[in-house]
Amino acid sequence: MMTASLMTPARRSRRYARPLAVALAVVTAAANGSAHAQAPRGGLPIIRDAEIEQLLREYSQPVLRAAGLAKQNVRIVIINDRAFNAFVADGHRIFVNAGALMEAETPNQMIGVFAHEAGHIAGGHLSRLRDQLAKAQTQSIVAMLLGVGALVAGASSGVRGGGDVGLAALTLPQEMIRRSMLAYQRAHEDQADRSAVKFLNATQQSAKGMHDVFRRFADQSLFMARGADPFQQSHPMPAERIANLTELAKTNPYWDKKDPPALQLRHDLMRAKLYGFIDRPDAVMRRYPLQDASLPARYARAIASYRSAGVQSALAQIDDLIRAQPGNPYFHELKGQVLMESGRAAEAIAPLRRAAQQSSNSVLIQAMLGQAMVATGDPKLSGEAVAILRRVVTREPELPEAYSQLAMAYGRSGSLADADLASAQAAALRGDIKTARLLASRAKQRFPVGSPGWIKADDIVGLKPPDGPGSRP
Repeated sequence: MMTASLMTPARRSRRYARPLAVALAVVTAAANGSAHAQAPRGGLPIIRDAEIEQLLREYSQPVLRAAGLAKQNVRIVIINDRAFNAFVADGHRIFVNAGALMEAETPNQMIGVFAHEAGHIAGGHLSRLRDQLAKAQTQSIVAMLLGVGALVAGASSGVRGGGDVGLAALTLPQEMIRRSMLAYQRAHEDQADRSAVKFLNATQQSAKGMHDVFRRFADQSLFMARGADPFQQSHPMPAERIANLTELAKTNPYWDKKDPPALQLRHDLMRAKLYGFIDRPDAVMRRYPLQDASLPARYARAIASYRSAGVQSALAQIDDLIRAQPGNPYFHELKGQVLMESGRAAEAIAPLRRAAQQSSNSVLIQAMLGQAMVATGDPKLSGEAVAILRRVVTREPELPEAYSQLAMAYGRSGSLADADLASAQAAALRGDIKTARLLASRAKQRFPVGSPGWIKADDIVGLKPPDGPGSRP
């Protein structure tokens, strides 16, 4: 559940939804949308993958800089959902569904989506919407009290129909407040569209991709929107929005600018990877038939083959990919993943080392490398595994599986206090506070009082249980 592949192949059970510990991994995010925290129940199914995250950073960074958001450390969080959607929930994360990445045909289309979401963040729409919601709630309470008062007064007056007047006083203000809130949201969407085009202009990128995406939304919504009350929609009506956006986007001087071929290839490889891991292998083979000799098609088929045909067939296809692009770190990463998940952890180390080097030490690939070293059971590798996994948790402090692997590496090297502390940190990140406190209490007994490890353990012991009234045992 940490780095590499989206789902365990599950060749025996034929179930394709079990999370896996390697390059495209599904983890559970906290309800607040944390990209790293593996929250207990009810969280979002988040995809972590070194290749995809790097590509999306390259897509988003120019428009984020143009939006004045470079210092806000805005992260792209990928949700394992097939619907075409993207949204923001705070000022530090843009959430994008896997379905959007899979369906977007060009890099420019996704860049346009990120520009629109950056418009929401730069415009402060979330905080302003929260203020508006708080105001609407106050208005709603006042309206309700006035309505109840009118209802009681009408009923007690004995005047026929007086109660109906009170009922109208109760319901009409609520409807007016609701429509006012929806109008407020529609205005935000229009502002985000305008900001997005401005950011694309500033970065010398085409607005055509964003225009095409929203036109598709409009086409899909037209039938549903027939007869709909435009004042009860949270977004501008499809025809209205696409007309406004078309007029605005056509002012973009880079409208006809195409994505570089190398970037388009990386985009196609990303889509192939997602299809390979998310879709059923038979569906992957239909989308990427054998007569398609392109690199993305071969990538998707190699992944699908691993999930269905077996390790040797997959390894042969991956080796063919590596021969085609020996400098592509993610092909080496995939080979390491396949070997490790097939019980050949020692063989996985070499391709994972190469993948880490070629990717400038991607933290997710390093996490998989450390995991492979631990999986070998070789005590000679424990020290190196500890060093690698410590760097991983320093850079990504909310990866619970990395802490679990670090705990095993510490245990094999004889550092029992550190092993207990790492296990406690993993449990805390998963939301298992009871286990985390027990492990941290044991770690405290092993660390010297007042040492950095003792202090960290003491902090975990002090965590408040989810259902407990106190903050300490």
